Amino acid sequence: MLHRGQESTDGTGGGELTVPMAWLYAEYIADELLRTGDLMPPTSFEFRAGRDALALTIFLSDTDGELSGIRVVTQLETWLSLTAYDQPWQDWVRERIAGLAAEATDSGGPAPDLELAEAAWRWLQETELLAPDLNAVPGGAAPVGEDEGPKVWTPAWQLGLPLGHLAIHLF
Repeated sequence: MLHRGQESTDGTGGGELTVPMAWLYAEYIADELLRTGDLMPPTSFEFRAGRDALALTIFLSDTDGELSGIRVVTQLETWLSLTAYDQPWQDWVRERIAGLAAEATDSGGPAPDLELAEAAWRWLQETELLAPDLNAVPGGAAPVGEDEGPKVWTPAWQLGLPLGHLAIHLF
């Protein structure tokens, strides 16, 4: 499949479409972790938020550009620490994306992986999902019924990140 102005996946400049393999692989790993955890239906927006948050974590934590199937298990602790509640995950994502964007600008080449990561990050920031307001519940206890209790619109990343963290724990 030819596309002018793009390099091939091996960087030879053959005029072929560049395939964003690093992002697609990160998304695949995230999807598998969430499906294994069986926390919610794969068709839900919450699942997408968890998948995108995990895929961003996986993609952006791969500083060597060597995502490999064998190393997935060895990376679980790193991903757990990055997605932990007390970590400034969103700041880390912004910094890593800015760094990768600067690298792509310096190299002058296309960055399809980065474009997909940026699109996922935009969706996670701009999309709000209706979720239980745990801060408004007396004593911090969750309501008995799923539809009971106050709800609040929450940025998708704030729901997806703990979901992804829990999926890693359950793996």
